[in-house]
Amino acid sequence: MKRVAAIDCGTNSIRLLVADADPRTGELKELDRRMQIVRLGQGVDRTGRLAPEALERTFAACREYAAVIKGLGAEQVRFVATSASRDAENREDFVRGVVDILGVQPEVITGDQEAEFSFTGATKELTAIGAAGAERLPGEGGGGRRVGLPQPYLVVDIGGGSTEFVLGDGSVRAARSVDIGCVRMTERHLVHQGEAHPSPDHRPATSASHTSLTDPPAPAQIAAMKADIAAALDRAEEAVPLGEAATLVGLAGSVTTVAGIALGLAHYDSAAIHHSRIPLAKVREITEHLLTSTHAERAASPVIHPGRVDVIAAGALVLLSVMERSGAREVVVSEHDILDGIAWSIAG
Repeated sequence: MKRVAAIDCGTNSIRLLVADADPRTGELKELDRRMQIVRLGQGVDRTGRLAPEALERTFAACREYAAVIKGLGAEQVRFVATSASRDAENREDFVRGVVDILGVQPEVITGDQEAEFSFTGATKELTAIGAAGAERLPGEGGGGRRVGLPQPYLVVDIGGGSTEFVLGDGSVRAARSVDIGCVRMTERHLVHQGEAHPSPDHRPATSASHTSLTDPPAPAQIAAMKADIAAALDRAEEAVPLGEAATLVGLAGSVTTVAGIALGLAHYDSAAIHHSRIPLAKVREITEHLLTSTHAERAASPVIHPGRVDVIAAGALVLLSVMERSGAREVVVSEHDILDGIAWSIAG
């Protein structure tokens, strides 16, 4: 066993996993897994720079994570930064801050590297399920039944700034990253006018420096967002044949939140959500509801994290669009994703 710490810093959130990993058995024993919404990518699509307040929120989370890592005695730490820091002109400010706090260099990985980590993290268990031919996975509404998971898998990781598509059957066959994350789509399309920032304190912005989101989105805004997503899926299909997938595996907060709503959970429950299977019709129903809901209505949902209230409608629309384009009749939802892939990459 090797004790490792993995940090995934994305556009919307920063997450930590500390685990004991055994490459011989494929076992990853989780010791601590946590997440904070920091909105590192606040305004990056518009300004090309990381905002000072976004950097400070991120560094505050890093200080907390440094204490956890030290307390648990991780032997090796890997910090991976994704879409927002890839795009920012002042990414060196981010790098210096992370090194000062954690003592490790953040790796600003490419979209293809991000895709490979996501695939490994999401499918390590599923590969075993497929090899065994059957496994008990919870279905819609709880329950559970014995099922097989045919390959190839299409792993779709819907982040804040980008979405990764990876097709594979035990190993990666094709991958592509495109810029249609839930924060990016919200900032581009679901605003009244001018500057667009879903507010970091999780409320609709009302000050002069933050233009508020349309509440709920207007039909023209939704149509423009759908067209933007469709164009991005065209680009994804240049590298990844989406229609060849036998099993669609969905990752990250937008997908897990939609699953929590579909399952009718009274609170967010990772164990219930992990490996749940959500039908296309249910995803469509939830997406249409979210796109026509007000901020207050979305905030009332017990499974929507406050930091996702402003961006969940865009994230759900990305998921629905992917399912419709790929022909998937359901999505298998995974709580194991890029973070687990990062951990495995340093496990030896």
